[in-house]
Amino acid sequence: MNKVIRFLPLILFVLLGILLFRGLSLDPNAMPSALEGKKFPQFSLTELQQQSKVLTTADFQPGIKLVNVWATWCPGCKYEHPFLLKIANDKRFALYGVNYKDERGEALKWLQQYKNPYQFTMFDGEGKLGMDLGVYGAPETFIVDHNNQIRKRFAGILDEVVWQQQFEPLLKQLQQEYQDSQANTQG
Repeated sequence: MNKVIRFLPLILFVLLGILLFRGLSLDPNAMPSALEGKKFPQFSLTELQQQSKVLTTADFQPGIKLVNVWATWCPGCKYEHPFLLKIANDKRFALYGVNYKDERGEALKWLQQYKNPYQFTMFDGEGKLGMDLGVYGAPETFIVDHNNQIRKRFAGILDEVVWQQQFEPLLKQLQQEYQDSQANTQG
């Protein structure tokens, strides 16, 4: 018993070392989403630019969708905005915005000043859709497939490096899956 007590600090040190090593090997940007593989949540929100128009998931175009959560109070959103303008014309997907916990007037000024990359923007002033999506803050971007299933959640700023490493491979995979499903229904 006395010998075990003498080795107890060594055992604790080794266990803490293992935990530290495991923690350092994790990706700090990886934020798993309980919604990955599940349908995009149903919503009913007004359009940012036309307050009288109510949007739902039925307003999404068929195909792959990128849903970008942004706000005027978010410095990272301002940084990523030029990249969103760059990818907005990509025909492989439709880009939608969720203006999260923001002021409508400020958001409208933002899009007028910096240009609008989105097909449409849902105004989520109270953060209900953001809560349903598990949003921690802005910016966050979701890839939604042709079946309206969330396939990826990315918390952080989109730029060329992130796009090439994390989004391009998944977009190619989703395009292939869609082509395969179309071939199976026709054949």
